[in-house]
Amino acid sequence: MTTAPRRRWVLHVDLDQFIAAVEVLRHPELAGKPIVVGGRGDPTERGVVSTASYEAREFGVGSGMPLRVAAKKLPDAIFLPVDGDAYNAASNTVMDALRSLDVVVEVMGWDEAFLGVETEDPVRFARRVHDTVFEASRLHCSVGIGDNKLRAKIATDFGKPQGIYTLTKDNWFEIMGERSTDSLWGIGKKTAKKLASIGIETVAELAAMDDEVLAAAFGPKTGPWIASKGRGVDLSPVSAEPWVARSHSRETTFQSDLEDWNDVTEEVRRLAMRVREDLLAEDRCAVRVTLKVRYAPFETHTTTAPLPEPTFDPAVISDAAVALVDRFDHSRAVRLMGVRLEMTPPDAKNSEQA
Repeated sequence: MTTAPRRRWVLHVDLDQFIAAVEVLRHPELAGKPIVVGGRGDPTERGVVSTASYEAREFGVGSGMPLRVAAKKLPDAIFLPVDGDAYNAASNTVMDALRSLDVVVEVMGWDEAFLGVETEDPVRFARRVHDTVFEASRLHCSVGIGDNKLRAKIATDFGKPQGIYTLTKDNWFEIMGERSTDSLWGIGKKTAKKLASIGIETVAELAAMDDEVLAAAFGPKTGPWIASKGRGVDLSPVSAEPWVARSHSRETTFQSDLEDWNDVTEEVRRLAMRVREDLLAEDRCAVRVTLKVRYAPFETHTTTAPLPEPTFDPAVISDAAVALVDRFDHSRAVRLMGVRLEMTPPDAKNSEQA
């Protein structure tokens, strides 16, 4: 009896309803009930849904939805506050379990990772992945199998929950060809809408389009990159190198809209100083500031500007953030403010003293 040759595979591991599942582990009496996690757990306050259990999703509640909307859709849901420390601890347990499999693990967030695996039986290995994660954490996961990261990532959604699905060049167009372009990882609704405006609505149509046409519509680099998505091409390796942040940000949602832009300005200064503290902790200077404003009821705009030079100087940072306030419409009420600071690379020499 001959065995299949060992070959390289990419597995995408995605924890099922991760945050809600962690809450059920902490509170077993919540099992099987509609759970919504977000903000401070008070649906009368402004905030957004971080995650919803499958039972809540059946009623149309989903991540990113305002808590008040979720409460209208499902008034009997159990609303819980976000507990980042608990989710970090659970995530660390899962990632350590994946590393115990002696494979390359690329962490993508609290609840997902890519694995670089050599095996003759990827489905059997995927089952081992699920069992290893469950034994370590009591959390279930789904596993996508692919011949690259793009296909593995997309495959996971076909397997949810607690399932395994394989997507490779052999069945790519059979499975994906007639699907809309926004079903591709990395293609959002805005890009899909622009593609539709030039006659491209499905993955197969995108794959067949000439790169020059897409380059004319999206730019010489972005156009061909979008085309490669349609063909299922992804050459990026699975890497165990830790992810390094390029920026830090802070934002706040006001329980009552701010109509006085003097108050808006003071909030911007306060947020800028909070983000500066995050940069000090990494010893990486600020190089660019971005301001985010969400007008009432829910329209978001951003603007950005470089700093004159890398700096920790609180006056320079806060003044630069405040200067961006002038670019917004002061006749409108503000629901949310956010400040982001981009940083120097980790290996840069920061001579400036904090």
